[in-house]
Amino acid sequence: MAGNIVERIDNRVRIRTVLMSTFDKTGIEEFARGLARINPGMLFLSTGGTFGVLEKALGGSATLLQVSDYTGQPETQGGLVKTLDFKIYLGLLTETYNDAHQNDLTRTGARQIDMAVVNLYPFEQVTARDGVSVEEARANIDIGGPCMVRASAKNFLRVASVTDPADYPAILKEMEAGRGALDLNFRLRLAKKAFAHTAAYDTRIAEFLAKQPDDVRGTYRFAGEE
Repeated sequence: MAGNIVERIDNRVRIRTVLMSTFDKTGIEEFARGLARINPGMLFLSTGGTFGVLEKALGGSATLLQVSDYTGQPETQGGLVKTLDFKIYLGLLTETYNDAHQNDLTRTGARQIDMAVVNLYPFEQVTARDGVSVEEARANIDIGGPCMVRASAKNFLRVASVTDPADYPAILKEMEAGRGALDLNFRLRLAKKAFAHTAAYDTRIAEFLAKQPDDVRGTYRFAGEE
């Protein structure tokens, strides 16, 4: 099946809804406050520890929702499934001038997400430790994070995919100059960086697993054999 070929977009997209889910929270408070200052009334969707940080940083100055409250689906134990939800990916992948997409937003009560601020579980740092087990490494493979990064970066036609805290000041500066909006070329630059980020992440996982022996049964206890 061929993908959608988009012909009509907006060069400048005003950032009204931001999804934030970060492991590295460097600078996230200042960034969120800056976003809320530039675009009053902005909606922030967030998860877990990031939500707690934003709650303190934003106070009552912005609308902040847990992703689980937005989707209507509680997180699974340990946060295993938080953001893998139709409303999230509809919001990230929706095209502005696609009537079917807009009808889906209306039908589900979802809204377009204009920016995704996401960075990933620290797989490289965990596996750099001496004696790390296959199971410890496996538990630190991020699933929802790369999916959100890839979805938002794919839809750079409308969405800003933000993966590096070092970019926060430049994004705020660009939004201030653009009256709360980011243009297509800026979104494309972010997308290039986002895809490089997920590619490097998957490469590190593949390299770690390639170094493991083919038989890892000794790492686990099998049900019924305790």
